[in-house]
Amino acid sequence: MTSLVFVYNSDSGPVSGLLDIGHKLLSPDTYQCSLCNLTHDAFAEKAKWKEFRQNVGMPMEFLHRDEFEKKFGRKAVYPVIFQKNDDLEVLMPKEDIDGLKTLDELIEAVRKAL
Repeated sequence: MTSLVFVYNSDSGPVSGLLDIGHKLLSPDTYQCSLCNLTHDAFAEKAKWKEFRQNVGMPMEFLHRDEFEKKFGRKAVYPVIFQKNDDLEVLMPKEDIDGLKTLDELIEAVRKAL
């Protein structure tokens, strides 16, 4: 079954999480993960994104870069969205994600890509 794998440009864990929150609050324009900026505010997932992912009708997996590299044994340019069948295929590369300005644009881009 086809699924989507979203990989954020940050590492997992409480220390990384706190650093990410601080960075988003103090210097949001220089935060390194445009995917996280689109889908989350400083403290939680955006309600509109949560609703979209729950209703899109396709399994989605969300990983930090360290989790992705451990699970799949490969690296990528982050953030990135993969389509997963038997293998991983880039659905949206970093450049495309970085070019999106709003959550609505991300949702539309994911819908079109599917």
